[in-house]
Amino acid sequence: MSQFFNSLGRNFGRNPNRNRDKKPPPIPTTGGQQGPPPPQSAGWQPSTPPTSRQTMRPLMLCQPFVKSSLLKGSFKTIVVLPKYVDEGEWLALNVFEFFDYLNRFQGVVSEFCTVKSCPSMSAGPGLDYSWLDANRQPTRLPAPTYIEYVMTWIQNRLNDDTVFPTKATPTTTASLITPSAHTPGGNGGNAGAPGNWIGKDGGFPPAFFQTCKAIYKQMFRVFAHIYHTHFDKIVHLSLEAHWNSFFAHFIHFAREFDLLEKRDMEPLKELIDIFDAQIAANTAQKASDR
Repeated sequence: MSQFFNSLGRNFGRNPNRNRDKKPPPIPTTGGQQGPPPPQSAGWQPSTPPTSRQTMRPLMLCQPFVKSSLLKGSFKTIVVLPKYVDEGEWLALNVFEFFDYLNRFQGVVSEFCTVKSCPSMSAGPGLDYSWLDANRQPTRLPAPTYIEYVMTWIQNRLNDDTVFPTKATPTTTASLITPSAHTPGGNGGNAGAPGNWIGKDGGFPPAFFQTCKAIYKQMFRVFAHIYHTHFDKIVHLSLEAHWNSFFAHFIHFAREFDLLEKRDMEPLKELIDIFDAQIAANTAQKASDR
């Protein structure tokens, strides 16, 4: 994590030599649909009734941990699309980076996330994520199994050159009139125009943006589980500042490019609101000190 912010200065190219040689989860295929299948997981499923212990304020919202961060200020400057860079390239680079770091953090807590300790993919009291089986029926899985399925599904998408191409294309940067150039306040450059889509000039397929959204949604679920279930382990390892900063960066990027729906962020809404308030307060303090 020491190179977390330094990674933003890397070249815009992506490493094609990615290795996660694991068998894919039993994801059903979809017929007659362009692009890769959506992530096979359902929405919320009611879990066991919350107990009095579960109603205690989560550790992630308690002081001083909720204020622990590597960056005091706005993430706006590090998530905005750089000038003359194709939006598809920028999305791809950041999705790769976020997945890589999330995979590392998950590896840190994986020894504590077991079938016995996490019999369901919990994201807070009364909230579980379920997986769609081959018959598209919601199935409750232990958290480590669910996360393994998710990470394998994402890795398979990232390794697919038809979705995330690694070969150079004739045009990989955006001009001021390139349709894929990001427009603030919108969800990218496709804007419903026929024949135009985010990343077109970078060689990305028409379904690329929706694939990024699907990946982002699944990564958020892993964040939610770790925050609600394993944040004490993050604190024990003195990684809360890195973890909080990583998540704040993840959320700011999602907002900049409309990668998450509000309902998707609901399990961590209170934490996100606190982060927003802290950033606003720090920004105001810096302005008053000038």
